[in-house]
Amino acid sequence: MKSINFPHIIEEKNHDIPLFPSSTPNQEVILKVSPIHSLHCAIYGNPNGIPVILLHGGPGAGCYDAMTRFFDLNRWYVVMFDQRGAMRSEPFGCMEENTPQLSVQDIESIRKHFNIEKWVVFGGSWGSTLGILYGQTHPERCIGFILRGIFLARDYDDLHLLYGMGKTFPEAYEKVVQFIPEGERNDLRSAYYRRVMDPDPAIHMPAARTFLRFDLICSTHQPDPVYLEKQLSNDKAVLSVTKTFFYYASHDFFLKQNQIISDLPLISHLPAIIVHGRWDVVTLPEMAYSLHQKWDNSTLWMVPLGGHATTEPAIARALVAATNSFAEKMEQ
Repeated sequence: MKSINFPHIIEEKNHDIPLFPSSTPNQEVILKVSPIHSLHCAIYGNPNGIPVILLHGGPGAGCYDAMTRFFDLNRWYVVMFDQRGAMRSEPFGCMEENTPQLSVQDIESIRKHFNIEKWVVFGGSWGSTLGILYGQTHPERCIGFILRGIFLARDYDDLHLLYGMGKTFPEAYEKVVQFIPEGERNDLRSAYYRRVMDPDPAIHMPAARTFLRFDLICSTHQPDPVYLEKQLSNDKAVLSVTKTFFYYASHDFFLKQNQIISDLPLISHLPAIIVHGRWDVVTLPEMAYSLHQKWDNSTLWMVPLGGHATTEPAIARALVAATNSFAEKMEQ
């Protein structure tokens, strides 16, 4: 495989390009990866194209067909899957044997199942964390990385999600705080964790919906009430994201302090395009900048009108530009 090199820095531009049409899968399979867990996997695009593994965020958000809109499927061969316990994978909502280390093993099982030698790693938010962890474990299987909304999973990054985002959206945060009885408000993470892990829907759903409403508001530079209510109407998605997030957060995402940056030399020779919204309140721009500073062969695109979510037009266009740029480099 020939080496790929990107410029050290690209000045941010408005990538005024359209998204590609959404596609349906060429194939869908349920892949058993442990005695407990089976994963929903789907493949799209050109089997002779550039292979890419797409890692969803949340954790727990799952994948969907529209994620292919960032890729020219004449050029790309897209593999995506719902991580353990998420959405279409089974058993739904299962946190037993559910860690990022096991998800890294799952990615390797999927690569072998589809007989792919190497692939590009594409991930956003928690998917960026998992993508980097996979690369650090299996650098020989990675062509390079396209990462969005970087989450480094340090202690203070986790605390920001519970206590920092509210400084930008205080009116939304107030509802998160007020949902919890006053005597438990000194530890919101534990208070929400107990509720979303409770088996009774009358307990876990109101807590899950309250927190996810806040998270979705913070995820966009300009919150869309119609989109917000549509997302919150899907009980399965609300529970999948919130339950998995609080489970992982309550276990410090199963990572050592600053593990992502400490282990970066394992992959810093590989090319990476990092896309991050300037107004990302969920995963602060400092995370993307810190990653870029330590990643020798990375390019950082700081999107001036972008927040956290891929539904924001500026972020979506930047991701299309990133996949096109990567493909062009490989075709040279």
